Amino acid sequence: MTANRLFGSVRSRATLGAGLVVAVALVLAGAAVLVSLRSNLIDQADTQAERSARGVATLLATGKSSADLDLGDENPVQVVDANGTLVAVSDGLERISGTATDAVKAQAQPGSPSGSGDDSDDEADHGTALEPGEIGDDVELTDGTATIDGASADYRFAALPVETDDGAELTVYAGESLDTEQSAVDSALTVMLIGFPLLLGVVAAATWLVTRRALRPVEGIRREMAAITASEDLARRVPEPDTHDEVARLARTTNATLAALEASVERQRRFVADASHELRSPIASLRTQLEVGAAHPELLDVPGAVQDTVRLQRLAADLLLLARLDAGEGPGDKRFDLGEVVRREARGRDGVTVEAADVEVAGSRSRLGRVIGNLLDNAQRHARSAVGVTVRRDGAWAVVEVADDGEGVAEADRERIFERFVRLDEARSRDDGGAGLGLAIARDVAARHGGTLTVRDAPAGGALFELRLPLV
Repeated sequence: MTANRLFGSVRSRATLGAGLVVAVALVLAGAAVLVSLRSNLIDQADTQAERSARGVATLLATGKSSADLDLGDENPVQVVDANGTLVAVSDGLERISGTATDAVKAQAQPGSPSGSGDDSDDEADHGTALEPGEIGDDVELTDGTATIDGASADYRFAALPVETDDGAELTVYAGESLDTEQSAVDSALTVMLIGFPLLLGVVAAATWLVTRRALRPVEGIRREMAAITASEDLARRVPEPDTHDEVARLARTTNATLAALEASVERQRRFVADASHELRSPIASLRTQLEVGAAHPELLDVPGAVQDTVRLQRLAADLLLLARLDAGEGPGDKRFDLGEVVRREARGRDGVTVEAADVEVAGSRSRLGRVIGNLLDNAQRHARSAVGVTVRRDGAWAVVEVADDGEGVAEADRERIFERFVRLDEARSRDDGGAGLGLAIARDVAARHGGTLTVRDAPAGGALFELRLPLV
């Protein structure tokens, strides 16, 4: 639980992730540096050991006898004959390993030249027979240890074959101390062991501070959202940082979402208020008529009560349809002929002429029939004498045009009439103008079917409503 709480924040996870990445990078880089440093220093030791061996070999090749060699006492040097017998050694050498022999005392030379034994063995050791006074080209490098004047150390030994001018085949072993390499590697390792944790701490602290600064606006957004949720005040907005990063875009998107939610809630509140207002009138009228009829049966207005009941039924049906549309109920995918639907809805209506081509669309036959019926009701309500309906194809669209010869719709009202419970001045009569839901339902259904519903002036005057739906 404690670990989950500790690493439950983005800041903690970012700091941990950055620390792990840097730690791995430092370990890999440190290992590469140590390997490279050690390799370079060993190469330098090899070069120095080979140089020392060639110096001794040069003296032997030019006629210097092994007994007269001054090999010094700083680094271990051995001169060994073809039989592995030590013939010369540097001063102060007390112990050695890693060369052809661990002897540290030179043996007396016999009368005959050293290495007068079998030449085939020498060719096997050095690959190619040497001429008198010649130094071999191949150098063999090995690791070993030596003790000089009581001080022990690790060495790199270079073995170089040489043949003296009197035919003696010798091998010179010269060593170079690895103390410098070991000291440099140890110093670099110590610096890394001290510096790496400090660097990790700096990286972790920097990541923590930078992440906290970067996430501070997010925390402000969270607090404001919590306050909005608690207060239910959708008019409030989260703070938008003055930056152009992802957090600023998040704040802007959040405010856009709040604005859309506020508009949706406000629309729903207006819808409920308007629905309550529209339902109150027919219910009150129906109740009054029934109460009067109960007290005075001879005064009961049965046709009026039926009319109010029908109006109430239609209004309830419209409200239920709008509720289903708002809930996202799909239109279905059944295919049918839109021209046949238009002809069926126009049948029996006075003053309505139809020119309908056969066009196939997909969706809900009943809902699109409701749209056509609402458009025809609206056109007949405002027409002087005639209503014309046309169904045609226009590219990938099926187009239904309903035109009347009335006064038309003012340009300023061509969007407002599609809002719910909106009635223009000439349609204020509740008996003639309805509840103002017909066009709103028609546009919502069209949008659910992937289409559009707009209004413009008819060529002969009046209003022309154009319904566009995608063809199958």
